[in-house]
Amino acid sequence: MPVQWFPGHMARAKRRLAGRLPLVDLVLEVADARVPAASRNPDLGSLAKGRRHLLVLNKSDLADPELTRAWLEAFKAQGTAAAAFSALKEGRKKLIKYIRDAAQRPAPRRVGPVRVLVAGIPNVGKSALINRLVGRRSARVGARPGITRGEQWVRVTGDLELLDTPGLLWPKLTGAEVGFKLAAVGAIRTEVLPVEEVAAWLAGKLQALRPESMAAAYDAGGAEPAAVLECVARRRGLYVSGGRLDLERAAIIMLADFQQGKLGRITLEAPGEEGGPA
Repeated sequence: MPVQWFPGHMARAKRRLAGRLPLVDLVLEVADARVPAASRNPDLGSLAKGRRHLLVLNKSDLADPELTRAWLEAFKAQGTAAAAFSALKEGRKKLIKYIRDAAQRPAPRRVGPVRVLVAGIPNVGKSALINRLVGRRSARVGARPGITRGEQWVRVTGDLELLDTPGLLWPKLTGAEVGFKLAAVGAIRTEVLPVEEVAAWLAGKLQALRPESMAAAYDAGGAEPAAVLECVARRRGLYVSGGRLDLERAAIIMLADFQQGKLGRITLEAPGEEGGPA
């Protein structure tokens, strides 16, 4: 699934992010717990090399709990401090503790408040996470990927400040697997997607992972991936002129159902799987 998505504002965001790193004590990287590997931009790792770093798997309330635990163990084995969190369901004290623990690892630091740079690809919930930390709507939140265009310092407590940064997508994808995963969780705008192709890919994953959910939601138990959208359209009464099934609307609905957790807590990749970036 070839998708061109590294426009000028993304390149500028990368340069500005690199310029802000000397100002901070900790890089808080936010990823999507449903695709913990695919939702990490490899540039962040190289840019933050040598700095204190905390990886937060956000939207953990939508992910398979057992696989989330497996991912946390895998990151720990790699030497990466990682934590699972749901910005919509969990309290700020838990996340503040994760941040303080990561920021207090021995290292030279500035005088003054602990400063944390929050980074990640679009639509992993960075703004929602910041709003949860601050306890009010300090950063704009939206379902459209890439809504945070500028930067803003946000005070969390008297000795803790955050810098929100625009989402930074992959610079390049040559394989389809990562693109499908990011599209399935909503990290790529639907306007640039072949939505039926993405939904058919997701249907194949869901039929393997949660066939009971597909049967209950769409009467699609045992259906081949290519036929699942027809089941969705029939179940929801989606037709176009001439009585044909509206497969595009069916694809959009199925993707939304998955992204909103209506099909269950599902993780699309496991530690050690293939399908990383080029």
